Order: sequence, then C-alpha cells, then structure tokens
Amino acid sequence: MSSPTLEQVTAALATVNDPEIKRPITELGMVDTVDIDEAGAVHLTVLLTVAGCPLKDTITRDVTAAVSGVTGVTGVDLTLGVMTAEQRGGLQETLRGGQAQREVPFAQPGNLTKVFAIASGKGGVGKSSVTVNLALAMAKQGLKVGVIDADIYGHSVPAMLGIADQRPTQVDELIMPVPTASGVSAISIGMLKPRRDQVVAWRGPMLDRALLQMLADVYWGDLDVLLLDLPPGTGDVAISLGQHLPGAEVVVVTTPQEAAAEVAERAGTMASMMHQRVVGVVENMSFLPCPHCAAEGTEHRLEIFGSGGGARVAQTLSARFGYDVPVLGTIPIDTSLREGGDSGKPIVDSDPTTPAATALTEIAERLSGRGRGLAGMQLGLTPTSKF
Repeated sequence: MSSPTLEQVTAALATVNDPEIKRPITELGMVDTVDIDEAGAVHLTVLLTVAGCPLKDTITRDVTAAVSGVTGVTGVDLTLGVMTAEQRGGLQETLRGGQAQREVPFAQPGNLTKVFAIASGKGGVGKSSVTVNLALAMAKQGLKVGVIDADIYGHSVPAMLGIADQRPTQVDELIMPVPTASGVSAISIGMLKPRRDQVVAWRGPMLDRALLQMLADVYWGDLDVLLLDLPPGTGDVAISLGQHLPGAEVVVVTTPQEAAAEVAERAGTMASMMHQRVVGVVENMSFLPCPHCAAEGTEHRLEIFGSGGGARVAQTLSARFGYDVPVLGTIPIDTSLREGGDSGKPIVDSDPTTPAATALTEIAERLSGRGRGLAGMQLGLTPTSKF
C-alpha cells in the first residue's frame, strides 16, 4: 500500500470545520505542522484559538476521523497547541474580512441576512419561548440561524436552549457565539457574566454598548436568519436597535386579552417610529384545547385569556401604518411548551407534533419564506450629474 501524500492529508483536513467558527481549520490557520512517516502514520499539530477551548474534544475527534479516512494512513498522532497572540490577530483579521472593528455586519449594504426582532409590549407573554422555538424551527428548514438575547435584564434564552452554563470563546476582542446541538448559535449577556445569579443593573449607555457588542464583536459568520429577543416595552434597547439595525423587521407577540393587546400596539408603533417594518403579529396562549373533549374525539377551546387580541393588534397596526400587518399565527396553551423551556429542550425539537409546535413551525415557515425587504437598506446609488 502506497503512503499517503501531504496533499491528500491537507485535503482531508480542509473538510474539518472549527465547531464554533464553522469554517475549515486549514483556512483559519489552525493547522500548524503535518508530517508523514515511512510507515504511513501522520503526525500533526493543530492550534486551538485559546487555551482551554471548550470544544477541543470535538476538534480532536473530527481531525482524527478525517485523517484516518485517507487511503494509506496507518495512524494519527495529533498534538493540540495554542495560537500565539500574533496568530490570533491574524485570525481576527481574517474573520473580519478586513473590516473595521465595531461595525455591525447586518447593517451593511448587500448583507442578505434576514433580521427579525421579536418584541412585546409587556412581559410574560412568552416572547422568549416564541423566539427560541422559531429559531429551532428555521434551523430544521436547513437555515443557518443565530439568536441574540437582547433582553438584557431578563435574559432567559440560554437556559431555554440548554446552554445556560456555557461560556463563549473569545479570540482577543472577537467573541464566538455558543453553538447548540440544533445548529442554532446564540449569545446573551448572561453568558458574559461571571456568575448566573449576578444582577445586571445598567442604564441607557451601558445597554446600548451591550447590544452593540453582541452585534459587532461577535463573529456570526454567514447567517440566513438572525433573531433578537427584545426586552418588553419601548425602552432603551428598542431605540438602540432602531439605530444600529434600521433594516430589522419586527414581530410583535401578544396574548389575547385586552390589556396585553393595547400595550403590544405600542411596541409595534415604536418599531415604526424607528423606521422598521412590522411584519406580523403572533398571538401566544390563544386558547387551551379541552383535554376531556380531545379524549372523546371532539374539539373544544377554552379561551382562558379571552380572544381576539392578536387580530386587534394586527388590524390597528395595519390601519396606523398603511400596509398589511397580518396575524402570523396563534399558539395554543401547551404544558409541553413550558416544560421544554424549563428543561432546555424547546417543543419544536422535543415534541414537534403537538399543536403548539405545529403552529410555531408554520409561523417560522411564513417568516423564512418572506423576501428580503429594502427598508433600511442603502442601495449604493450615487448621482452622476445634476439636472
């Protein structure tokens, strides 16, 4: 059997992606040395971005499997090293593509990522649950999805995704979002705190800085969709989002009762004031399917929180803005939805056939099927002459 060539081994290594950056380790400069002895054993050194990389076992497994699959390889001797400060600087420059720091990639002309901000007028309407499940439903469609937990005070997205105790890897000033088993990547201010129980007590400028950091200092790669879980109401974060991402489209979440619907209209109006387009309304906790009637093969809805709130918000915002703001879907009350959030296993993954999961999946399909609007985008047109 002929010995493997360096070209063959390098080609195999090019199929291995860094699990956080999602790009080939050869492209990122992580492959330091490769030697092949006469017996066909491959001795190589792969550099981790930082010491104590949380996914080094994944890199070890993937590299070993890829090189072992090359014809003629009799063994793999892998050594893990760590990049120098100079090498990390080069990596950071590669990832930024030569762009200046503190630049929000999703606000740049030509960026094709669909950005959806999930907003609500008040807390307790299930906005974070909707965000997380929409993200997983879109990932199941084959899309690359990222989630920013912009609810600085009430950050619950990491726990709902099952990554509450994980921390992002930082390459100098560049932060890697935390990957999940579902393929969704996420970042939250909760991941950047020293302790989970530490309280965030910030005012306007600090909130703006935190949002900008999660938008500009995190390496998101090429995303199809970015979802932002906003804090309830019309405060500092909503204003900052409008300034940093004027092209974001807004989804308003409400529950059926009058009190929730009225304040949800304010959240939608706030988005319009920031020149963002409201693309639809989601009515959560719409009704409780009667378990007794279901057991008898009939359908009976218990409207615990009343009815019509989502339709009212959609109708009011449509009249106010002069364009159609549809009801994207109504989500029934389901204990599995709550249990999935508590256990870190969202319902669209853990129990996808339930009515709530089906409704969330349909909403995700409606959103991901939308064409990218021109609102907030710079078209790059420059006049060449005066009339």
